[in-house]
Amino acid sequence: MPKKKSLNRKKLNPLTPVFTGVKHSDNLNIQLFKYNKDEYLEDVNFSENDFKEFSDTNFQHWLNTHGIHDVEKITNLCKKLNIHDLVIQDILDVNQRPKFQEFDNYWFFSTKSILPSKTRDIEDEQLSFIIGANFLISFQEKKGDYFEHIRYRLRENIGIVRERGADYLLYLLLESLLDNYFKTLERIDAEVEKFEIIDINSDPSPEILNTIESYKRQINFIKKTIIPIKEIVSKVEREQFHLIQKKHIKYYFELKDLSLTLLDICDQILSRLESSINLFFSVQGHRMNMVMKTLTVISSIFIPLTFIAGVYGMNFVNIPELNLQWGYFAVWGVMVIIFVLMLFYFKKKKWY
Repeated sequence: MPKKKSLNRKKLNPLTPVFTGVKHSDNLNIQLFKYNKDEYLEDVNFSENDFKEFSDTNFQHWLNTHGIHDVEKITNLCKKLNIHDLVIQDILDVNQRPKFQEFDNYWFFSTKSILPSKTRDIEDEQLSFIIGANFLISFQEKKGDYFEHIRYRLRENIGIVRERGADYLLYLLLESLLDNYFKTLERIDAEVEKFEIIDINSDPSPEILNTIESYKRQINFIKKTIIPIKEIVSKVEREQFHLIQKKHIKYYFELKDLSLTLLDICDQILSRLESSINLFFSVQGHRMNMVMKTLTVISSIFIPLTFIAGVYGMNFVNIPELNLQWGYFAVWGVMVIIFVLMLFYFKKKKWY
């Protein structure tokens, strides 16, 4: 996968935003959802040139964009909303830490999302949100369908989403993002269970360590992206922001609980991965001890036999046993007896 560009802010002109991610083949696509309790309008091919402002206060507006690599169009869209230049750069800088900024008429909020995947690796993208009194703009780095159930609710008027404001819609979007984290952690957790079934008599492959370290990096990345979400929701909990209706605060409390649950799951998986690493080295140490024990037993048996062979291998003339008729067989007999007795002794001591 191509590397993302790092942003050198020392050389950056704030008036010239730079996209730091990987450019995709998909063109910029903007969808406008305009709704209230009784009416619903949807424009799936909305153009930034058609945008003026969210002046109709009888409607709530959700402007969703895919493909933020088109810097010129993203900049033009934001300029029409009087979005600060630094916020525009934050939208385009996909490598930064999730952040939250409050302005007079809108909020800016960026976070990371994990794309659903059945493979071992995880793929992430940055999402940014601008929320005002009657509008929400979401900027997606890539085209995804994990908001499709929310679009369906809007079209079919299911639930209370069309009765509520943009702050409730933001809650639904964040809840959907956290749901992807749950799915990803569930998949990783199922894979981690396989590492816990290591036979003490088996010879686990060192490749297991690489796999475990890969999962640890993924879990630490997930924790790093969830913590800012928890911090932002806690900030909403502590301070009454005018863009969050009082009746919707309880939903943001739910986001905090979900974030804490995800962090607990991450800690549990990390603990199990550490246990798997410890078990791996314990198994390797046990096998090494067994090998050393076997070699020690063999060496101990041959020490007295080597001593006897060495004595009678000396080139002295006056060695009395050399003249015995059955001396050779007698020495063999002594060596076999010593061998058997030592084997019996080691077996009794359970040394092998």
